Amino acid sequence: MGNLIWWMGVGLIAGWATGKIMKGSGYGVAMDIILGICGAVVGGLTLGILGIFSKDGGLIPSIITATIGSVIIVAFARGIKKS
Repeated sequence: MGNLIWWMGVGLIAGWATGKIMKGSGYGVAMDIILGICGAVVGGLTLGILGIFSKDGGLIPSIITATIGSVIIVAFARGIKKS
């Protein structure tokens, strides 16, 4: 149960930060959480491939990783939408 709350908190913060970075109209709290959690997965994989992912992390590295992944997801989605 603690892990679920942790990832929801990280997801919410990362989703909110992504909305600010990408200058979007916002997706709402639920979608921000989902976007942030998916972003954590994408960010973790991307940074792991690049060799700059810290597995020891804490709250701040988790939020940064999730935010990077969320930005990638939103940029990709916007690129598809424009096509």
